[in-house]
Amino acid sequence: MNETATAPQLSVHQLSLARGPKRLFADLNWQLHSGQAMILRGANGSGKTSLLRVLAGLTAADAGEVRWCNQRWSPLCRAQRVSSLYLGHANALKAELSADENLLDALAFDGIEPDVAARANALDAAGLAGRHQLPARRLSQGQQRRVGLARLALSRKPLWLLDEPTNALDAEGVAIFSALLDAHLRGGGLACVATHLPLTVSANMRELALGEN
Repeated sequence: MNETATAPQLSVHQLSLARGPKRLFADLNWQLHSGQAMILRGANGSGKTSLLRVLAGLTAADAGEVRWCNQRWSPLCRAQRVSSLYLGHANALKAELSADENLLDALAFDGIEPDVAARANALDAAGLAGRHQLPARRLSQGQQRRVGLARLALSRKPLWLLDEPTNALDAEGVAIFSALLDAHLRGGGLACVATHLPLTVSANMRELALGEN
């Protein structure tokens, strides 16, 4: 994690969003500093995914603003693309491409080009040893999710925005994810994570409960 010259900071100010007559959240105000994570909790439909999409610049808020290092982010601005990595709840893999090819594509989108050995090591560490060249359609849901874990392992983005990253993972996969998140935070990164599961991370974590409105 080394995308910014100063210690990274994410803040939201008076952030509000509704979907039709339903208010998902209103007047959110909080800050995250280097080494901190915000864990988003709440029932399905409570606004966790929508909040992550606002932070990622994929959804416009109705009111308020998102700031990164005290600079306001507009949707899909360059600073947002460079600084944040968004992983949605879907695996977003191309069925005909291998695990390694999907990883290579995702990393190219992130602006990095690790060599074959680095990708192989990341896939092995994510629990995909011997499956690098299998097409994604032949991987289980949990194995497809592990391609995303390999992407996290090679990420240089300071801000992770993760939507249910442990979906379909077994206990070993959850442990791998927790270790990756812990290392990211210990290295000075930040994260916003929507999850229903408890996370075993030694770094500084806060929780934000989003409720039905």
